[in-house]
Amino acid sequence: MRLGIVPGLLAVAGLLCGAGAASAQAYPAKAIRMVVTGVGSGGDFAARVISQGVSSALGQQIIVDNRGSGNIPAQVVARSAPDGYTLCLSAAPLWISPFLRKTPYDPIRDFAPVTLAITSPNILVVHPSLPAKSVRELIAFIKARPGQLNYATSGIGGSGFLAAELFKSMSGVDMVRVNYKGGGLALTELITGQVQIMFANAGAVAPHMKTGRLRALAVTGAEPSALLPDLPTVAAAGLPGYELVSVQGIFAPAGTPKAVIDRLNREFVPFLQKPGTKKIFLKAGVETIGSTPEALAARVKSEMDRLGKVIKAAGIKVEN
Repeated sequence: MRLGIVPGLLAVAGLLCGAGAASAQAYPAKAIRMVVTGVGSGGDFAARVISQGVSSALGQQIIVDNRGSGNIPAQVVARSAPDGYTLCLSAAPLWISPFLRKTPYDPIRDFAPVTLAITSPNILVVHPSLPAKSVRELIAFIKARPGQLNYATSGIGGSGFLAAELFKSMSGVDMVRVNYKGGGLALTELITGQVQIMFANAGAVAPHMKTGRLRALAVTGAEPSALLPDLPTVAAAGLPGYELVSVQGIFAPAGTPKAVIDRLNREFVPFLQKPGTKKIFLKAGVETIGSTPEALAARVKSEMDRLGKVIKAAGIKVEN
């Protein structure tokens, strides 16, 4: 009887595998939701460009679902069914927030990476009233005035915040963080001189650099920005080893079938790597990537290992 049971179990297993394969082949059979941050944000812009470009290839519409700031999009996706119909385009808050507050998800356990979509450096800018003309001069200026200079950030856990905290950690300077509810307000306060320093989006600060309302000292990436090719990197301008860029990846809920992840990756990556797509994003100071799921997973782990140490050492915590 036991010998008779084995073929039966194998047959059932075969049917189940066949059903899973058929389901993956039929995907997508309805619209896909991409959850992102608020309307008008950088993530919203990226999601709308990507969704419009990939919907036709998938044969189904990708609907952008704006859900506020921070790690809210990640929370929505972590709780969603693992069927490939709910995705998120998310940056550092997804994997950095657990170092700052209690989160209802685990950034490794609860998500299935699809692709590393885009990266963008920040620009270290200062108010023109500061005499510093280089990163080296800025570090010396701040060290001579510990606790007297302020830097603006549009949110704890965002790329500007992380860039500034890494800068503080590596240079040993003491400057005060001033939090704002949005990047636009933070930039306005910098222009008017209410704060003196900011690590800001390249596309947002470029116009103000041209008018002289802000002075750019360096770019936070490992290489100069294609948008501002004459601007040195922070590392080259006075802080060797420094590098930080904003990373945004596309994620599905953990447990999403591999065949579905592979299908999504096959459609997202070619679009992200098209010259036309790269040109659109470059105008905003953003570089499109398009990677394997494994590369995104490795990048998230690397960012958590490196930046988690900075946040823990600074003792930064926020209330939920």
